[in-house]
Amino acid sequence: MTFKADPTEFAGKRVLISGGSKGLGRATVDRFLAGGARVITAARGSLEPIDGVEFVQADLTTAGGGETFARAALERLGGIDILAHVVGGSSAPGGGFVALTDDYWLSELNLNLLATVRLDRLLIPQMIERGAGAVVHVTSIQSVLPLPEATTAYAAAKAALRTYSKSISKELGPKGVRVNAVSPGWIMTESTGVFLKRLQDANGGTIEDARQLVLQGLGGISIGRGAEPIEVADLIAYLASDRAAAIHGAEFVVDGGTVPTV
Repeated sequence: MTFKADPTEFAGKRVLISGGSKGLGRATVDRFLAGGARVITAARGSLEPIDGVEFVQADLTTAGGGETFARAALERLGGIDILAHVVGGSSAPGGGFVALTDDYWLSELNLNLLATVRLDRLLIPQMIERGAGAVVHVTSIQSVLPLPEATTAYAAAKAALRTYSKSISKELGPKGVRVNAVSPGWIMTESTGVFLKRLQDANGGTIEDARQLVLQGLGGISIGRGAEPIEVADLIAYLASDRAAAIHGAEFVVDGGTVPTV
């Protein structure tokens, strides 16, 4: 899928994207670059150089990794105007809640909740000082539609992130900092295949059997497919832009009609 962007839309804007090395994170990096932004991102491993992107090698599931990333952002860019929190995922096995040890729970919470909370705490104060900034938290429809076979801990962490996002929006709106959330459904990334393989390993059968298990758990997808990463990234960019200046404290669902409630 291709898209067109105004190359001046984010000119002069400094954008931090957590988890920007692959999948939705990489699509979000590309979208802000297309809009003329200066971008900094981080990942645990190394990253092939991307023109216009500052890269920091840091494990954001740790407090030290978050501090390293935030410090680098402030030193290299002189501040951050937009925070796009895309970091997330799940490494928990299939097998239901009994398969989730304390270590799995802590891993899911650190990746899907605390990595974002820590970076906000480190970087939003400089937005408050300027009286301007935009924050986008990526949650998940699993906060309201969890898959008990494999994603209970992930869903719980994303539900907590959703609540946290709403809470800080109440505090930050009067200070000039907008906060919104994007709640994707199934996104067609490379991580999708990894997740399906874990389900296959836990339940047997084929990859297609695992895919059908997920679709059954979701109740189907009305448009018949998962979202492309760029479709979600474009919404993140819109919410961070001046075009969305009156949108604050809101959550936007991108799930192809998966969640059956209003």
